[in-house]
Amino acid sequence: MAALILGEVQGAVVSVFVTSSLSSFPSEKRFCRDTTVAQLKGKLEMITGAPAAGMRLQLFGPHDEPLPELSDDDAQLGSYPVDNGCRIHVMDVTGRQKGEFEDLSSVPKYDMQEDDYEKRSESVRTFMKQRRLGRFDEEMQAQREEERRKREEEEKLAASAITVGQRCQVEVMGQPHKRGTVMFVGQTDFKPGFWVGVKYDEPLGKNDGSVGGRRYFECEPRYGAFLKPMSITVGDFPEEDLGLDDEM
Repeated sequence: MAALILGEVQGAVVSVFVTSSLSSFPSEKRFCRDTTVAQLKGKLEMITGAPAAGMRLQLFGPHDEPLPELSDDDAQLGSYPVDNGCRIHVMDVTGRQKGEFEDLSSVPKYDMQEDDYEKRSESVRTFMKQRRLGRFDEEMQAQREEERRKREEEEKLAASAITVGQRCQVEVMGQPHKRGTVMFVGQTDFKPGFWVGVKYDEPLGKNDGSVGGRRYFECEPRYGAFLKPMSITVGDFPEEDLGLDDEM
């Protein structure tokens, strides 16, 4: 008896795909078989945006074969050959265009003035201010600024001990060491702080000495790299032949 009741409940509902002449995106929905076509149109209006009074419903089978149009508003959905996996295609006959409800470029956007937002008592900004969170935590911001200043001083000091033309070895955590020649020392446009430009002995780099349209030194493509001064050790480092330039 329980299996029979379950079967009746499952048979009372049908799972179908819904497509529309106004949208490119299908959706899977479940409807009761005793829903009238008029009631179904009301539900589909909420799903597709097409007005119920201006829609036609074409039914397709599980293999997308055309089935009768759902044309009788008083008829129940179950009176049509609709089954799980079928597709109901909503055609808007009012003349609206596909994608009209997907393109938000023409939707007016509300822009609140900065002064008006500042006066709001229940905004995210007010919440963060009251609890001194994020950028409104003056103590944390001061600590971060002090850490940034110390880091920049350390970079500047390390960079002052490096001279263009020196041989060097590059050591970055998690990577094998690389050797090359210092070609640039100083500040750059692409990131703050002090940087050292190196021309590697082998094509192990990322650029040709230029970044973001500005050239800092000359070298062949993939031989150049920019690193923090703390990753550079200058000294008598003879060139190593890793065989990367050898032809096969």
